[in-house]
Amino acid sequence: MSVAKQIEAILEKASWIRRMFEEGAKLKAKHGPENVFDFSLGNPNVPPPARFRDTLLSVAAASQPSHHAYMANIGYPSVRQAVATVVSREQAVTVTAEEIIMTCGAAGALNVILKAILDPGDEVITPAPYFVEYGFYVGNHGGVLKSVPTQSDFALDVEALRNAVTPKTKAILINSPNNPSGQVYPADSLTDLAAMLETERARLKRNLYLISDEPYRKIVFDGITVPPLFSIYPDSIIATSYSKDLSIPGERIGFLAVNPRAAHKASLLAGMALANRILGFVNAPAFMHRVVESLQGVSVDPKAYQAKRDLLCDGLSAAGYEFVKPKGAFYLFPKTPTDDVAFVKALQEELILTVPGRGFGAPGHFRIAFCVDDVTIKNALPGFERVMKRF
Repeated sequence: MSVAKQIEAILEKASWIRRMFEEGAKLKAKHGPENVFDFSLGNPNVPPPARFRDTLLSVAAASQPSHHAYMANIGYPSVRQAVATVVSREQAVTVTAEEIIMTCGAAGALNVILKAILDPGDEVITPAPYFVEYGFYVGNHGGVLKSVPTQSDFALDVEALRNAVTPKTKAILINSPNNPSGQVYPADSLTDLAAMLETERARLKRNLYLISDEPYRKIVFDGITVPPLFSIYPDSIIATSYSKDLSIPGERIGFLAVNPRAAHKASLLAGMALANRILGFVNAPAFMHRVVESLQGVSVDPKAYQAKRDLLCDGLSAAGYEFVKPKGAFYLFPKTPTDDVAFVKALQEELILTVPGRGFGAPGHFRIAFCVDDVTIKNALPGFERVMKRF
């Protein structure tokens, strides 16, 4: 094979996912896209807020030649200050523009963070289930991803995380609200995690970072809020984007925020500014900088996704599925009564596309992305019921 051995190994490992999506494309071509119920991708289907379009047009109309030039790698100062104001409110800690770096989405933010902190062989621990790309992101920068099972309701198992810490551990990476489980880690759980990290940091005499991936922070249900990290643990870093709260994932705009109390804040920020450039991002898109500057605090209404969650959960519960009702994001992660890949293939026979849980480090489950039209959910429920009856 002409590609690198590392890429070849990744392709081979991910081949069942590739085959699944290829099969989905075949099903749509054969039966028509409207007859295939695609729950495979977390692509927001709630339209962006009306203010987004108005702001987009306004920024385009006001555009000057200099608006499309290179900028500082970390982004425009006025945009970073606007972001810092909102982050300060969310984190209950005063954050300045200095601690904000604009990035190409949350994925860009995570890669910038990991590039800046990882030495070859360093370990990053993450609770499972976890976003499928984490292993690739950590591997991009010479690190090793270690997953640790969560509790039966997908809550953090702090003692299991403690047992996974070694002299090679550099960071713990959490995702709340979680993709794929929809779990939101409560404040008491995060406080326990912070206390554990403080103890292990003192024991190992080594910096231990807590990285929080938060693109779903504003997509929460039933009055739940996502607790702040910066007031709980000093060596914490946030990676996030506007992909989900503004429904603009294709625009690739996000940011990272470093805790003002971080022990090595100056070197962290300098390293991340460099990483933003040398990884090839250079800087986040200038046009979207100006758009999101005027949209701080604006979000889609999460009640739209909550209604979809309830429609799906009610239908699957009646059909005999077992699951933990998600508190945020737009995914459901039910148990499978048999091998998760076999179960997903059985759903494909009903023209229902989902994702096996093993890709998220949790075999025996499967992920349903319910960011789809309500009619897709309603029309798929009979097929979900027939497959469960088969098993």
